[in-house]
Amino acid sequence: MPDVAFSAALDPHLIDWVGSAAAVLTTSAFLPQAWLTFRTRDVSGISLGMYTAFTSGVALWLVYGLALGSTPIVIANAITLSLAISILGMKLIYRHAPAPAAPTPPSR
Repeated sequence: MPDVAFSAALDPHLIDWVGSAAAVLTTSAFLPQAWLTFRTRDVSGISLGMYTAFTSGVALWLVYGLALGSTPIVIANAITLSLAISILGMKLIYRHAPAPAAPTPPSR
């Protein structure tokens, strides 16, 4: 149960700012991995079980944000969920494909 005295002492705008900052940081931290996966189609290092649980958790956070009417939670999780579903889909499509070969350095 949240500490009522603590939350009552905070300005609602400050609480929204903190939520927005957390949303931007966690969503932007996810973007490089998503971009790398989209670019390389290499899903060999992604656990299907972990990504299924992660995607489900993000979906539940989105539902939670919608229930609370929390814009930062909704926006961050809507973006992250769309990326996570895309990566999970690629994991299912490309899971049997061999990992891309590492680029070879040019010979002299």
